Amino acid sequence: MRSTSSANEVIPGSRTDSASGGGSTPITSRSRAARTALWGVLAVGIGLVGCGRRDVLTLKLGYAAPPGSLIALSADEFARVANERLAGRARVVVYGSSQLGNDRTLMDKLKLGTVELAVPATVMSSEVPAFALFEMPYLVRDRAHARLLEDSLVWTELVPRAEARGYHILAIWENGFRHVTNNVRPIYEPKDLHGIKIRTPNSPWRVAVFRALGANPSPMPFSELFIALRTGVMDGQENPLSNIVNASLNEVQKYLSLTGHVYSPAYLTAGAERWSRLPSDVREILEEVARSTRTFVFATAAEIDRNALAALRARSMKVNEVDRERFIRASVPVYREFGERVPGGSEWIRRALELGNAPLDGRE
Repeated sequence: MRSTSSANEVIPGSRTDSASGGGSTPITSRSRAARTALWGVLAVGIGLVGCGRRDVLTLKLGYAAPPGSLIALSADEFARVANERLAGRARVVVYGSSQLGNDRTLMDKLKLGTVELAVPATVMSSEVPAFALFEMPYLVRDRAHARLLEDSLVWTELVPRAEARGYHILAIWENGFRHVTNNVRPIYEPKDLHGIKIRTPNSPWRVAVFRALGANPSPMPFSELFIALRTGVMDGQENPLSNIVNASLNEVQKYLSLTGHVYSPAYLTAGAERWSRLPSDVREILEEVARSTRTFVFATAAEIDRNALAALRARSMKVNEVDRERFIRASVPVYREFGERVPGGSEWIRRALELGNAPLDGRE
């Protein structure tokens, strides 16, 4: 608090009135008192606004997927319900389309605590090797099978390994079944992929899958994909249908082959250290809403696939089915490598296939 000035003292920083043509007129004690009162009122107002801002905890949620994708819709639904439940105690703010960085950058920011939440998918397998279980081609038959895997394998076997690596998973959502597009030729069987330059997410296992299938794979951030396809740096790519249509990849791709080679979960994830420092009531609400959003995700996913496929056909993409059995046989080396390199991997594959009532086909 500044000490009281003498009656005719000019307050430092104040202006004298020279515009009227008169001399400098110092601010008197009466005018000084009025200004002091005004500043007092303003200070109280500013303080209240500042307190209000401090009281609302902002939680940044980032993802790399494009607008309109299943991940985008899921994140928006989660934020909507969470913000209703939080009722001003905290607020989830969503940043999509790599606004806060690509998947790998977001994983780093979760650990640093500069982003509170993210929705990684494939990149999780490069951070926590156990999650490469979902990199195994044709492991997941359908969404009902995916839900069984979540309950019997993901929460019991995979999630604890993520926690050990510094990630707290709130819920298992979905990115989708993945399909191949390219500009060279339709893909009916693995030999059709030979020599095709195909972009993959940042996962050594996805690279291994496409090498086993005969393609020339290369990891690249999703945000760089459109330009790479347009310029011919890449011939093709693989993604869920919603990502393909919402990123307008049909504008730079001719052929869509419905390989359905991998089912990608998406994981609403926090950095474990930052998560532990959030208020307990905020954590409880976020986890409850994250789990309940799963119903929205699965209800929306199949409809999105139908609509996206119809949209891509309407946009003149040439669409074809594939010989799945040939793709399954070509995937055998990847299954074996996973079982050898990841502790528990062979047992997880066996259990996953049994849950889907799928024959092993020599893939263990």
